[in-house]
Amino acid sequence: MLEVIEASKHFRGLRAVAKASLRVGEGEIVALIGPNGAGKTTLFNLIAGVFAPTDGRIVFAGRDIGGLRPDQACAAGIGRTFQLVKPFADMSVLENAMVGGFRGTRDEALARRRGHEALRALGMWALRERSAASLTLPDRKRLEVARALATQPRLLLLDEVMAGLRPNETDEMVAAFTRLNRERGVTILLIEHVMRAVMQLAQRVYVLHHGEIIAEGTPAEVTRNPRVLESYLGSDVPL
Repeated sequence: MLEVIEASKHFRGLRAVAKASLRVGEGEIVALIGPNGAGKTTLFNLIAGVFAPTDGRIVFAGRDIGGLRPDQACAAGIGRTFQLVKPFADMSVLENAMVGGFRGTRDEALARRRGHEALRALGMWALRERSAASLTLPDRKRLEVARALATQPRLLLLDEVMAGLRPNETDEMVAAFTRLNRERGVTILLIEHVMRAVMQLAQRVYVLHHGEIIAEGTPAEVTRNPRVLESYLGSDVPL
């Protein structure tokens, strides 16, 4: 479904991503890990249309999407979340989800239906009338995912949605993403530092370091890779 082919992004003298290549097959859950500042979110921004690649190609469903605007990437079937969750505080949970539901339509009933489906999928139906400003951090993170899910994506980009959650909250998110993948066929590419979640969710993992992909494999393979241990995980990281 997605193929990143030797993509690079330079900001003047800064090389944020350097000839990075990865692939995500339809129906897969793939993780992108690496230390802070490795270029993970920049790579997401290349896929989602925030930046055009300096070099290389981004191919989604057989179409070169490098250089598309974010709204065009969304229309093509790519939904994404952001590290800093910022719901529309003066709107209800349902209204926030409906914002995503208006993707490609002005039909309020359709947007509402999409919002309903997204909230049910994330276990937030009981909170639909609540003000978004009143939500806890875990619920704000779930709402961020629901808003992206309401755009009806084929590929969902999740940017550290489990950071700061307690273990039981992480497990609930993992279960929700597993259901989305198995029951709805949503393909997922996630950036995540919570290795507990990566080990449970991901079928394959890419490791980014200084803008370069340094390893790829199953979670078990990657966590045994000496280069990964040296550059990111460390020998004392609990898995």
